[in-house]
Amino acid sequence: METLRADRASAGGLLVFQGDAGLGKTALLTETRRIAEEHGCAVWSARGGEILRSVPFNVVRQLLQPALLSLLPEEAREYLGDWYGIAGPALGIAEPGEGHADPQAVCDGLVNAVRRLAGREWPLVLLIDDAHWADEESLRWLAAFAESLDDLSVLLVVTRRSGEVSGESARLLDAVAAAAGVSDLRALSPDATAELTRTALGAHADAPFCREVWAVTGGNPYDAVELLAKVRDSELEPVESRAAELRDLNRSARGGGLVARLEELGIDATRFAWAAAILGTGISVDLVAQLATMSREEAVRCAQLLRAARILTEPDPATARGGDGDLEFVHPLIATAAYHSIPDALRTAMHGIAAQVVAESGRGAAAASRHLLEVHPDDDEELVDQLRQAAREHLAVGAPEAARRCLERALREPPTPEAHPQVLYELGCATLLTKPATTIEHLRLALSMPGLEGEARVDAVRRLSQAQLHNNQLEEAVRTVEAEAARHAPGPTRLKLHAMQYMWEGLHAGETISPRRSERLAELAAGCTGRDSSERALLILRGFDAMARGENAEEVVELCDRALVNGRLAPGLGWTDTEWGVELPLMLASAYAYSDRLDRAEALYNEALRAYETAGWSGGHLALAHAYVGLAHRRRGRLIEAEASLRESLRIAERVGRGLPLYWTATCNLVDTLLARGHVEEAQAVAERYEFAPPYPATIVIPDPRSVRGRLLLATGRTKEGVNELEAAEKAAAVRGHHNPVMVPWAADLSRALAAEDPARAARLAADVRRQAERFGTDTAIGEALRCAAVLETGQRAVRLAAQAVAYLEASPCQYEHAAARVEFGIASRSAAELERGLALAVSCGADGLAAQARGALRSAHGLL
Repeated sequence: METLRADRASAGGLLVFQGDAGLGKTALLTETRRIAEEHGCAVWSARGGEILRSVPFNVVRQLLQPALLSLLPEEAREYLGDWYGIAGPALGIAEPGEGHADPQAVCDGLVNAVRRLAGREWPLVLLIDDAHWADEESLRWLAAFAESLDDLSVLLVVTRRSGEVSGESARLLDAVAAAAGVSDLRALSPDATAELTRTALGAHADAPFCREVWAVTGGNPYDAVELLAKVRDSELEPVESRAAELRDLNRSARGGGLVARLEELGIDATRFAWAAAILGTGISVDLVAQLATMSREEAVRCAQLLRAARILTEPDPATARGGDGDLEFVHPLIATAAYHSIPDALRTAMHGIAAQVVAESGRGAAAASRHLLEVHPDDDEELVDQLRQAAREHLAVGAPEAARRCLERALREPPTPEAHPQVLYELGCATLLTKPATTIEHLRLALSMPGLEGEARVDAVRRLSQAQLHNNQLEEAVRTVEAEAARHAPGPTRLKLHAMQYMWEGLHAGETISPRRSERLAELAAGCTGRDSSERALLILRGFDAMARGENAEEVVELCDRALVNGRLAPGLGWTDTEWGVELPLMLASAYAYSDRLDRAEALYNEALRAYETAGWSGGHLALAHAYVGLAHRRRGRLIEAEASLRESLRIAERVGRGLPLYWTATCNLVDTLLARGHVEEAQAVAERYEFAPPYPATIVIPDPRSVRGRLLLATGRTKEGVNELEAAEKAAAVRGHHNPVMVPWAADLSRALAAEDPARAARLAADVRRQAERFGTDTAIGEALRCAAVLETGQRAVRLAAQAVAYLEASPCQYEHAAARVEFGIASRSAAELERGLALAVSCGADGLAAQARGALRSAHGLL
């Protein structure tokens, strides 16, 4: 605590304590609170609950709501800043916006909320008890927050049991533990139990009695405390002659004994305790009275009885968790025992009543949904509607897993035949990015049922094809859209579906799925004027296809320009619009980037970055935006900026998951950028760390990953492997019809690699590169082709070709390639002036390897050693 209080720059800390039930985790946090408050620290606390794990953000709300609700609304907005609209709904202090909140953005918003509030509340101690029972959304926040403590003056103390959870919750808990290491709590020793016994009962407790307390409880601190309380209540003398009675007393202290304790208090008190256990959180006397169907006077009397029996207690007003609860259970073990003591049928019925009570209290369908999940299916149409509304509320605050549980429960009711396909469709929307295989199953079933028609059906087809794409089933995605298009007569809907089909085919890295795809796409686009989003989509797809195939760049740009409205993305095709997704604007920007219109590409990539940051989309979309901003920097020749953007992209992508196309995009561009900088060993390390090697993804990656990996292998001296990889790139490009020598640059590198051992083939490749470059017609493509040709020549012909390469690349926007051409021309012509110019360009680009080459050549040109 002293370290934490030293100054506001003190480093934060994380402590994780693990132990079985009753080993003192809650008591340890209670003592931590006492010490922290004695040292003048602000203390926020929260506790997971066994029956509350389906309540999203339950634990993080307990932590933050008291501090936020103590502020005026405008103060809360000021402290949370841009994160208010993102994290506020999840914390229950702001109304959610329209549509679905991005879960990763909400998680980041919660991390930043604590960071901002920590500065106000310094020094701050956060206590989380029973983290194994925390909801998954809070655990995701906790795992992310644990990583940010190094530069934050906050002490975070977490307790958990081991082996209580599995799946994603277990993974997140393990991530928290890994950030701190875990301290295991152990049972009390006989001596410690004796000390506890004498503290509770008096110094006259004899040794045999104390030893029996330890034997009966196994040294479990909770059991020991409860047993000693029973000893005190029964006025049992703590001497050896009475030690035999301890076992009977222990049986009544917890577990099944709790039922007996409740029965002793009467049926009303038992009913009150059961109702409190059902509510779990926000246990107010009034709500319990409604649920237990008793008057307020009876409820107040029962609460007093249960407090006297150490079953319920009043929370400390200074540490209230932000709800409207007047009561809480003394210990989580008591809450669990009370809940499980309710007869099954009665417990189910009480959950049904609790759902109604919570809904009528104004807390909304989402708050009532955890009770609805426990009700037996009974063909209740109203319950299905409530669960669907709860799912919408969960999605609006960034809790898709909670929405999924509600909709899956709605299916078991079951819904009416009319509502059934709609529920399946909504379930597919909820699981789209988290569980693509499950989404596919639900949406296929929804589409097979009558009742899903019109725009909803087209959207379901779109989402199904997206799920198939994310599940690496690109061919199935194409067939899904193609089959739906065949159901419609010629018109806007069919045109939209065709555009969707060609979009998925345009992303496919393998052989073209539909015969004559490019020709058919060109025919469709030829009649498009850009009057609606479908026509604009087709123009973008045609422009991207033409660019990848290496057709005339001016025509590519003209197609792309026709897809814009006043030079901007049209409504429905924006970066955060969900109708078409991110793929189309990325294709548009990339078509500009490789057609030497980098100004337009950069504007679009930067617009994407701003849009996602403003909207709080901090998952895969933001990772892609950083990756493509990095690509633009790389094309422009700003290699240091490119590296920074691409590393940030990979940092975000790590949270989303490896193996996805966005991960390949960031990795491929980072390796390419590091090679351009001359940092070959670092490029190799990145490739190994991020598994940049076959098998390649089913979707295309820009630039071509085989070409980049072939270049990496050549740079690391693995020439034969590099040649093989570039030849594989040649075959893949031929199958796909991708002949743009800048986007798929295998041929120039292969030509250089073969120059010594197979000069004839190298010359043929260089000639092909030049022919394709001249067909495409950009300064960059032609200049790079001339650079390749110059390497294969000697004498004055090499000098002339190198000079021509410089002339073209000086006019291109790609400054790294211009710098490389200058250096090569300076070497070929032995011109110190050209080498100086090349060196200056290389330094400005951050191309350390090229700069070193220029300096070496300059030393030779000046006759220096």
